[in-house]
Amino acid sequence: MRRLTVLIADDHAIVREGIISLLKDHNFDVVGTVGDGAALLEAAVRLQPDLIVTDISMPGMSGLEALTRLTAQNLPSKIILLTMHDDPELATRAVKAGASGFVLKEGAAEELTTAIDQVIRGRLYLTPAVTRQVLERMADPKEDEGPQLSPRQLEVLRLLVLGRRTKEIAAALDLSPRTVETHKYQVMDTLGVSSTAELVRYAIEHKLLES
Repeated sequence: MRRLTVLIADDHAIVREGIISLLKDHNFDVVGTVGDGAALLEAAVRLQPDLIVTDISMPGMSGLEALTRLTAQNLPSKIILLTMHDDPELATRAVKAGASGFVLKEGAAEELTTAIDQVIRGRLYLTPAVTRQVLERMADPKEDEGPQLSPRQLEVLRLLVLGRRTKEIAAALDLSPRTVETHKYQVMDTLGVSSTAELVRYAIEHKLLES
């Protein structure tokens, strides 16, 4: 029986090594590892593995954006996304973009082999923490209203789009710089982007600040 080929994408070497170690006793050949979204695109097209396991948050290009581009190219690879956050909105976006699996990093050791087994059988795997909410969003069009940001997150995002720095935003909103950074990174995780530039571009392209 042919061993299944796997490409791993994560910007942390220790995570990549952990996944390799997890898969070494199973019927998989890890044919490549990369550390950012651009490298993932190149390696996926060149290697065309059976399966891609990728982090969502990576420098330069998020795993979600890479997923969207790979899906558009009709590659045969199944794609499982890893994330730190049990965000049903992000999981819904991932499924709609073509993901076959959505796994929490904190449970990766227990869940990843199960997810891979389900995915290679042609099934969708969602971490139990988001399954119900994702199915509800997929079934009810009214739930499909895009990413839901809090009023405070929108205030921070609006000022970021205007080019304000963290200290300026903190002063304007009477917050600490650390709180501003927390809001920014929460928004980045929700939208599946990995840099301030991507965040600003996404907000403008998707008209998130238009009322």
